[in-house]
Amino acid sequence: MGKYVVCAAWPYVNNVPHLGTMIGSLLSGDVYFKFLKLLGEDAVYVSGSDEHGSPIEVEAKKKGIEPKLMTDAMHSYVTKLINDWEITFTNYSRTHNPVHINFVRDFVMKLYENGYIVKKKELLPYCPVDKIFLADRFIEGTCPYCGYEKARGDQCDNCGRLLTPTELINPHCVFCGSKPIYKETEHWFFKMDMLQNELLEWLKNNDELDDNVKNYSINWVAEGLKERSITRDVSWGVPAPFPGAEGKTIYVWFDALLGYISAVKEHFEKIGRSDEFEKWWKDKNTKTIYFIGKDNIPFHAIIFPSMLIASREGYPLPWKISATEYLLFQEEKFSKSRGIGVWADEALEILPADYWRFALIRMRPEAKDTNFSWSEFYRIINSELNDDIGNLVHRVLTFTYKNFNGSVPNQSKLSEEDIKLLNDMERFYNEAIAAYSNAKLKLASDKILEMARRGNQYLNSQAPWDEIKESRERAGTIIYNMLNYVNVLMTLLWPITPSSSEAFYSILNINGPKEGGLRRIIQEKLESGKSIRQPQPIFKKLPPDFLEKIDSIISNARDKVAQKRPKF
Repeated sequence: MGKYVVCAAWPYVNNVPHLGTMIGSLLSGDVYFKFLKLLGEDAVYVSGSDEHGSPIEVEAKKKGIEPKLMTDAMHSYVTKLINDWEITFTNYSRTHNPVHINFVRDFVMKLYENGYIVKKKELLPYCPVDKIFLADRFIEGTCPYCGYEKARGDQCDNCGRLLTPTELINPHCVFCGSKPIYKETEHWFFKMDMLQNELLEWLKNNDELDDNVKNYSINWVAEGLKERSITRDVSWGVPAPFPGAEGKTIYVWFDALLGYISAVKEHFEKIGRSDEFEKWWKDKNTKTIYFIGKDNIPFHAIIFPSMLIASREGYPLPWKISATEYLLFQEEKFSKSRGIGVWADEALEILPADYWRFALIRMRPEAKDTNFSWSEFYRIINSELNDDIGNLVHRVLTFTYKNFNGSVPNQSKLSEEDIKLLNDMERFYNEAIAAYSNAKLKLASDKILEMARRGNQYLNSQAPWDEIKESRERAGTIIYNMLNYVNVLMTLLWPITPSSSEAFYSILNINGPKEGGLRRIIQEKLESGKSIRQPQPIFKKLPPDFLEKIDSIISNARDKVAQKRPKF
């Protein structure tokens, strides 16, 4: 059995994550990690608050406070929020911690010693009013590739291209709006061009990479890699360790990418098993998988692998990179400034986490941009989660409780229809596991829904409520089949709706399949005669007037979270 390091892109700590962030990284990684644990795999799940760089420094400067005051408060708030979403990290870390800072400095010095970091002078935009160099998000302008007028100095949010501040058309300072001048400064550059052949070979030979990641990255690398600046003229970040680099910090993206490694290191140090770190991150058989949005593909499929290769330390390159397309909010991109979208804390004021977890996995944009709409959310909760899954489970449990003295009935001779059902159960089980294994989480939920609908079809056709009048034995066999069927169904659903599956196990009066249990669930049948508890509905429908009242529902949710969010 191998080891897995499951990684979710580090959310930037200047804001609460929105639904697109949740499905693009944090929730998707959690569902996959829970699936691995259910299989009994040796896995860790890491991410953390991305705290450094110019965006935080910009916000702190505007508010007249120290950056760490902001990041401390936001990290604490987001960490609690992640727990409330039932997301279970092995270590949810932060970039402003000693383990990470020291690791980053040691790592980039290794690149320097290996000849992949060089010092160069360059002309960079400088604001004569604020008297600072305008790196990254200190500067905005028009993207030279797509014409988007609010491109940042490091990347265009519209087309995803990585940029440098000097490429922007009509640039201006984000603080005062003035036009920059250009001044000479020194920076340290990562010579990615030296790694082009090795990187291209890895991209072409890694069959686990999804086509959207592989094709995009190969085309990018084939155009020719350029040296990229690894330092910035900002004060908030990891101090650059290179000789003569006093006053410089490491570019936030290089810093944050290394958090996947340092978070594992920090975890094992916390539990007093520091020696285990290298057994995970230096083992060639370790499988690393990254859950990201498509705008982060260049960093995870090009820059990060280049860094790992250049270290010559034997770190395994990414095994899988699961990059979602965009989740749009009613046909528009999420926007805090324009009030477009739903944020993770607002969502939990509307419904419990499991409802959101299921709905977002059902909407997961695995092949193309997907639109979140309230009408689709309503349909998924009421039709799929409640009617297809919840009603099936409740019908089986309540029939058992009322008609078999609250006990699991006996199974007698199987009919042809029984055998077909059990064969279908095994097929759905195998198909769902295959989809989960390939990080196709929406596809896994498709298979679970197909399984639920097949169970409803069997229950309706076999009609135990009629059979029990003629043959209690036959009705018992139908219900015994269905109790085992819904047990497998709710176990397959556990990575997506953990609390709801636990509620089901509680009614069934079983512990549920914990680590490694998924491999045994098909073979391990429920014990006849075992008592169950009085059933309660696992899921509830949204009220008929939900869509009519959604504006006021959102408004109330925003009022509530406004009282809870950190204030500066």
